[in-house]
Amino acid sequence: IQALSFAFEEDGEQLEEEEEEEEIPVKKIRKNPEVDTSFLPDREREEQETRLREELRQEWAAKQSFLKEEDIDITFSYWDGSGHRRTVRMKKGNSIYQFLQRCLETLRKEFSELKTVTADQLMYVKEDLILPQHYTFYDFIVTKARGKSGPLFMFDAHDDIRMISDASVEKEDSHAGKVLLRSWYERNKHIFPASRWEPFDPTKSYDKYTVKDKKK
Repeated sequence: IQALSFAFEEDGEQLEEEEEEEEIPVKKIRKNPEVDTSFLPDREREEQETRLREELRQEWAAKQSFLKEEDIDITFSYWDGSGHRRTVRMKKGNSIYQFLQRCLETLRKEFSELKTVTADQLMYVKEDLILPQHYTFYDFIVTKARGKSGPLFMFDAHDDIRMISDASVEKEDSHAGKVLLRSWYERNKHIFPASRWEPFDPTKSYDKYTVKDKKK
């Protein structure tokens, strides 16, 4: 019995040795550095790109916020059939409505018809376009918007709109905008110059329109 038991143990050890010899080592698969894998999903790369986009977005937003806080001088003409030029200081981020409120503060002392008027009852006409009150000066500046008779706002235009520190030369194609009562416009919109005015349309181009072209 002892001999048989000893033989079984030897056979078992031999089988284990044979199984160990038959095991094949698993090779690790590595990337070929010469193969372009940029098109493959890469979580680390995607996270890095996402962070970069967010940083650029924040940088752009901060720059725009800074620009909107810049002071600008706006020369306008209160129009009641003749022009009365005044200048107010605003910020680029201010809306046309806020601008008209400031105009009223300046004009009420001199023009009795404006004492009980609100900004909603006024219009701002620039380069023959009636500007919507919800737009800001910044909106027109960054898009380099044009009116019928020239650029809506230019920093290098004297008596128009410019940075306070800018010592610029007046350009022939720039004009002070008109601030007027809507009631005056309704009474005179069939007469020049009001007959030329039309609401601002951001999708429309006025590049080929000229000041002399009164038929359009």
